[in-house]
Amino acid sequence: MNRNNSLDALRGFAILAMVLSGSIAFGPVLPAWMFHAQVPPPYHVYDPLLPGITWVDLVFPFFLFSMGAAFPLALHKKLQQEPIHKTLLYIGQRYVLLVFFAIFTMHARAWVMSGQPTTVDHLISIGCFVLLFFMFVKFDKMNPQLALTLKLLAFALGVFFLWQYPFAKGFSITRSDVIIIVLANMALFGALIWMLTQKNPWLRIGILPFVMAIFLASKEKGSINQAIFDFTPAAWAYKFYYLKYLFIIIPGTIAGDWMLQRMKSTPAEETQPSKGFYATVALLGIGLNVLNTVCLFGRFLVFNLIATIVLLAILHWFLKKSNAAAYYKNLVAAGTYLLLLGLFFDAFEGGIKKDPSTYSYYFVTGGLAFFALLAFDAIGAISTKGFVHYLALNGKNPMVAYTAGNLVLIPLMKATDIFTYFTAIGSNAVGGFLQGVLFTGVVSAITVFFVLKKWYWKT
Repeated sequence: MNRNNSLDALRGFAILAMVLSGSIAFGPVLPAWMFHAQVPPPYHVYDPLLPGITWVDLVFPFFLFSMGAAFPLALHKKLQQEPIHKTLLYIGQRYVLLVFFAIFTMHARAWVMSGQPTTVDHLISIGCFVLLFFMFVKFDKMNPQLALTLKLLAFALGVFFLWQYPFAKGFSITRSDVIIIVLANMALFGALIWMLTQKNPWLRIGILPFVMAIFLASKEKGSINQAIFDFTPAAWAYKFYYLKYLFIIIPGTIAGDWMLQRMKSTPAEETQPSKGFYATVALLGIGLNVLNTVCLFGRFLVFNLIATIVLLAILHWFLKKSNAAAYYKNLVAAGTYLLLLGLFFDAFEGGIKKDPSTYSYYFVTGGLAFFALLAFDAIGAISTKGFVHYLALNGKNPMVAYTAGNLVLIPLMKATDIFTYFTAIGSNAVGGFLQGVLFTGVVSAITVFFVLKKWYWKT
């Protein structure tokens, strides 16, 4: 299948699942496994002592993993076509733009603009989405000078909005979308690490124990670990704390390296397996994700470990028996190592948790991401125009999918009073889930429309 489809599908799954998890009905109508494990219903009070993960807790690491896997694919070509300083400038520019995106999109939300948002506030939110369109869209067929003029004008209006608008609590550079700030840091450090170690993946992996050492000893007063951990030139844009997600990003770059190798191989080097082969691989990949999510949430630790080892053994045996391509064997080997490592780390830090994130969480979700990528690739090999293709369309434009809900759909519903009827749907479990499905469906439709029009938002 197309080299991008499985990766775009993983990214698309992550972004749509993120939208779904934020749009289902909160409160007592849905079970605890429909929310972050540490923020259970009915009151959704954060409990850092509560171990376990749910499907919601897989969303962010899957997106991070897909980001890491994209670095080799994007930067390899740039380094071949451009001098290294231009690639470094691109990486720095991407970081700055993502930080701006995090600050602007947070302030563009009506509830940030006003304590009691009016129709005007909601319309301004939609206007901010239009500004974002001109800031980040790439007009391939437009006159380059006109496209640049529109982009600069949009950024100028955006900065003017942040500077002059009377926000409910005033403008604050520290008020930003922390998810995007984390992604900005990963885009910067992950890309730089890949560039420096592109020919030596073992060195890349070797960076992680040093990151771990800084975290584990960061509370030792007067230590260099504490100094490195606490240092920040601008806390609103960088904290060493964010670098914990390198434990997911760096394994993602390894997957990206293998994708790049597969792209360079000629079709004759790989024989095409049967649909039965792909179906079996997909079922085992999905099965490992479902098994571990359910059992780690329910804390069936011994059963989960035994069942996971059995499924992994079956998958390894099946790939060997089928003489599968090296790409699949590599994904399974890496996924196996990380998943089992994470399961053995579960006893550390009070059990696997997203918040505060634990080493078990990084390794388990990183391992499951390998198996999710494997499953999407296998499903896409069976049918190039089905479920995976649709997810891939959403994954090609994640910035649109991420902002369309808060800056288009919610403002439209609130400005027209549809929001009252929409939330009334969630009075029971079925309605509460349907509410999220409808919301996510509209966001997805907007995203796919932009993709079909080739209106890609890029940093």
